[in-house]
Amino acid sequence: MYVKVYEYHIPTDKIKEYFYIQEKASNIYRKYINSTTTYLQSNDDPTKWLEITTYQTEQDYDANIALINEQTEIVVLFQEFQALLPLENSQIKEENFTKTTEIK
Repeated sequence: MYVKVYEYHIPTDKIKEYFYIQEKASNIYRKYINSTTTYLQSNDDPTKWLEITTYQTEQDYDANIALINEQTEIVVLFQEFQALLPLENSQIKEENFTKTTEIK
């Protein structure tokens, strides 16, 4: 499985807006690609978030992400998301992983 991990900061007073944007974006993604997203909020810094999205394969992701990014609504939602980021910490870190094993 192909996994994308994003790290960013959202002010605590913007969390409701944040999840509204994420839900709308998720609905668009589901039209094009099968994925599951988990959101983790740091216990040490409540403004710090990890967004972990799992896709079937990297090829599946690559084949569909351009179509998703062409959607006007996604462009608007990303701009709204960026507007939530604090000026002093507006960086979005992105990493790619391959899920190899799950132990329960």
